[in-house]
Amino acid sequence: MTAMAPGRTQPDLSFLLDHTGHVLRTRMAAALAEIGLTARMHCVLVHALEEERTQIQLAELGDMDKTTMVVTVDALEEAGLAERRPSTTDRRARIIAVTDEGARVAEQSQKIVDGVHRDALASLPEDEREVLLRAMNRLVAGHLAVPDANPQPIRRARQRAK
Repeated sequence: MTAMAPGRTQPDLSFLLDHTGHVLRTRMAAALAEIGLTARMHCVLVHALEEERTQIQLAELGDMDKTTMVVTVDALEEAGLAERRPSTTDRRARIIAVTDEGARVAEQSQKIVDGVHRDALASLPEDEREVLLRAMNRLVAGHLAVPDANPQPIRRARQRAK
């Protein structure tokens, strides 16, 4: 007797969220690359413009580890878009300050990000857009707000070369 795969009783939410997130990230990366930015660089610029923030605070907001954050800020400094400066409130802390050019680029990159998001939502009928956003916000604020503690980091499967 041949064993049969178990029947699915629920839609594959993991696949749906992962696939759409992955495709959205690739489209965002391609759109921002046209102005020489990565999504992480955009994230740091926008959050650093909101208020005085340290590199650690910005890393937490952008869900970046320390090494990735250092590389991102180095790239922003090299491009003349941001610089590390002493904090005005705590002389032991260093903040990421956005230059005038960085503020101009952040304005441009935000329009790009908004456009990528607008295009994704525009692919849905208008009455479904608000429902999707409301449902996603409920998941993010509720049941899926905090990841479970996992001693093993979750790794994405490698894509095979085509």
